[in-house]
Amino acid sequence: MNARQSYRSRLQIATLLVMATLLTACGINNIPTLDEQAKAAWGQVQNQYQRRADLIPNLVETVKGYAAHEQETLTAVIEARAKATSIQVDASTLDNPEKLKQYQQAQDGLTGALSRLMVVSERYPDLKANQNFLALQSQLEGTENRISVARRDFILAVQKYNTEIRTFPGRLWHSVMYSSLPIRETFEATPGSEKAPEVKF
Repeated sequence: MNARQSYRSRLQIATLLVMATLLTACGINNIPTLDEQAKAAWGQVQNQYQRRADLIPNLVETVKGYAAHEQETLTAVIEARAKATSIQVDASTLDNPEKLKQYQQAQDGLTGALSRLMVVSERYPDLKANQNFLALQSQLEGTENRISVARRDFILAVQKYNTEIRTFPGRLWHSVMYSSLPIRETFEATPGSEKAPEVKF
């Protein structure tokens, strides 16, 4: 190898190293990284909803022992749980706004049914004193808090992802390399959720 070829080879290697450094520093990997973060946050939302669904059968059985004649409320919870768990979702649900909305509506229906069940439980002092019920109620409250946190984290992850593909240089990388990755939908507040529920005894 003569000096000219050696110089040209070193120049090509140096150019490749500079290009690789510039590409990694310019955000080329931001879009797939943020997409994966949104998917992971979505997985956590699903995880918390599943945790809630797993608690419900025990809660219903405990309430049934004390308030068997509240069959309508118990049935509503069971049906809402069945509907919420029947909607199969995965990471691809993020690409389907209609399915995401259906999933959210089913989960909101379950939240409403559980709220009614908790109101019913207030009518039964023996039930309110039952240790099993108290433990389940505490776990359910904790799970509802986890759901709120998971949904907030998902909303933030989607916001970062959507912002990246709508602003420069992410918009450029999206059009050139990641055009198959769509804008992501996020959770919306349920109509009427700004009002506190009425509790009547």
